[in-house]
Amino acid sequence: MPLVPPKPPTPRKTTRTAKPAVPGRKPATKRKVTKKKKPMAIEWKFAIVGLFLILLSPFYYGYVIKGFTSTWRWMKDWGQDPNYRTYNSFDIRIPKKYSVHGIDVSYYQGKIDWKKVKAMKEDEVQVKFAFIKATEGILSVDPYFQRNWREAAKAGVICGAYHFFRPQKSGEWQAKFFLQTVKFEEGDLPPVVDIEQLNGVAPASMRKELQEFISYVEKRTKVKPIIYSGLTFYKDYLKGHFDEYPLWIAHYHQAKLKVGSDTNWSFWQHSDKARITGINHVVDFNAFNGDSTAFERLRIPKILSY
Repeated sequence: MPLVPPKPPTPRKTTRTAKPAVPGRKPATKRKVTKKKKPMAIEWKFAIVGLFLILLSPFYYGYVIKGFTSTWRWMKDWGQDPNYRTYNSFDIRIPKKYSVHGIDVSYYQGKIDWKKVKAMKEDEVQVKFAFIKATEGILSVDPYFQRNWREAAKAGVICGAYHFFRPQKSGEWQAKFFLQTVKFEEGDLPPVVDIEQLNGVAPASMRKELQEFISYVEKRTKVKPIIYSGLTFYKDYLKGHFDEYPLWIAHYHQAKLKVGSDTNWSFWQHSDKARITGINHVVDFNAFNGDSTAFERLRIPKILSY
């Protein structure tokens, strides 16, 4: 049987014909198409810059810290009388309704740094005024009076001076001694007489000598003196006798001064244990019964030579 020669293979059909490679050239690669990003709106740019400025601002952190402090204070005072809260810096509780605060000092407090006293502040409470002991009886001058009287005023603290009254001594002579020691000037607080004890004399005799003291000081300075006393002593021996004169009453660690609405009081010594920066001993702390305008009216307008 004769052999049939095999059929040649059918060539493959191709849809594309490759281009011959060009010597020395790399084969072309397909490029990725990237979409162009839209530029950030100008409003967003300003917003971001503003946010950074706020975050970097010290006022922002001051606001945050103040808010945190207020919240902490609110939590700490929970359950307490909101009108009689604790001030940590002063280490005492202070009635909140008063806006003008001050201290009174004598040799007992030692050497005082009045600049530090003036700079001390917690919330809105700071020392605006100071009553300074000047004299006692007819012979004793407080050893720190002249320094305190000079340095407190230089630091910007409004000053007043007081005399510790001895009922067994002449009221007029005590007044003369007091005014020889203290030279009141325009802007000072009125003179103060501190009466706390009978010292063995009858109440009527005490009031007689006290009236002589007050009358002499008022005649010479043309200013009504302030009478200082403890609440009990005032109620027992003074109430109804010197009602035309402003009062400064001591009544400690209470939320409210317990006197009648008819009592003409100007100052309340509500604590004897305050801690003040610049003073190395506890201090009496006082509140003025009125706003800053009333306080300014109380200050001495003008003193002629006496």
